[in-house]
Amino acid sequence: MIRKAELGRPAHTEVIAEPTPVGLICLAIGCAALVPIAFGHSLTPAGLRTAAIYCLLFGAGGQLVAGIGNLVNRNLYGGTLFTAFAFNWVLNWWALDGLSRGVVPDPGIVFAVDVCFLVIFLVFTYGFGFYSKLLLAFLADIDLLYLAKVGKHLGGGAWLDLVVAVSTVALAGISLWIAFALLINPTAGRRVFAFPGPAFAARPRPAFDSSLRIAICRVLYAHWQQQGFAPLPLAELEQAVAPAATGRPLEPDLAYLGELGAVLRTDAGLRLTAQGLDFFEQVVLGKSSFA
Repeated sequence: MIRKAELGRPAHTEVIAEPTPVGLICLAIGCAALVPIAFGHSLTPAGLRTAAIYCLLFGAGGQLVAGIGNLVNRNLYGGTLFTAFAFNWVLNWWALDGLSRGVVPDPGIVFAVDVCFLVIFLVFTYGFGFYSKLLLAFLADIDLLYLAKVGKHLGGGAWLDLVVAVSTVALAGISLWIAFALLINPTAGRRVFAFPGPAFAARPRPAFDSSLRIAICRVLYAHWQQQGFAPLPLAELEQAVAPAATGRPLEPDLAYLGELGAVLRTDAGLRLTAQGLDFFEQVVLGKSSFA
């Protein structure tokens, strides 16, 4: 029976559907509920309570769903950001609900938390720059919003209220754009919504050189095509792969291929096993269908 060559579990496999669009759409809805208040409207008890429930359901609820979903999918960055942000939206709900009843949050504690959030988001901004310029802009807008909030605590002018309001509108817009890009682009099979690449380049990791291992399999495969399962003497194998070996010993790669079950070593020499043939044809030659 022909078996598919298993090369180990992929580095990243999604357990559930991508939850990020849910969090971003809910974030946009939560921001939309805050926009009238940010521009100085709907400051009545009814308006504050209405915005509060949107913050709780969409802001906190949507972010928490996206955060937990990303953590389940082993997305540490997205999971951390959405989950932490979800609790901040619970705070928004509590603050707005309290304001509707005349209870004002303690400004000293709010200031300390805003400074902490600013530091967190500044670091996240740098990190997300390695993924996309759009995500960098998304986090930069949040940075600007929190800079304005901290500035207000420190006695900044009323113009900072406008910065907060505009940043809130921009946050909703960027959130929707990213969500639509994640939803529509794969469906349409093209970039309907632009999603630029990374702003920063990560330091490349050392690449694995598989040339010698492939050369060994290639020589043994060619020998199998001519001689079947007759073993190839080790000396002939060493001579055939000498250009790829460039002085490196064959023993480590032969030992690996032996443990893998791809190469059988005997006193007469070496040969590919049936599993080794499958491995070479699938991994190197790209054979994926046996029909």
